[in-house]
Amino acid sequence: MVDAYAQDNFSDVNFKTRDLEEKQRIQKDRIMILEKNLIELKEKFSHENLELKKELLISKQNIEKLTRFLETASEEMEKFARKEDLEILTKQAKMFQPLDFVRREELVKLKKK
Repeated sequence: MVDAYAQDNFSDVNFKTRDLEEKQRIQKDRIMILEKNLIELKEKFSHENLELKKELLISKQNIEKLTRFLETASEEMEKFARKEDLEILTKQAKMFQPLDFVRREELVKLKKK
């Protein structure tokens, strides 16, 4: 009777041990899957982060180019004449009319005639 009781306890312990081993194996598999997923996510985010850094660098360079262009254009615009200044010069040119002027030599010739 003691042998039957011991054997029942032994088989019960074996069953529980196998059950615990199976649970441990399942948890180990789950942990391995989680580790694999974490590694994949880390690589994905690292790649995306690198791409974002590249895009940010390109954007910074473009902004710097635009800033330099605007500064240059601003400096050049200061050299341009204003509309009012051009109108004044146009009026002066119309008043001057160099074709109506006579050279001294021509006047001398006209006097001699």
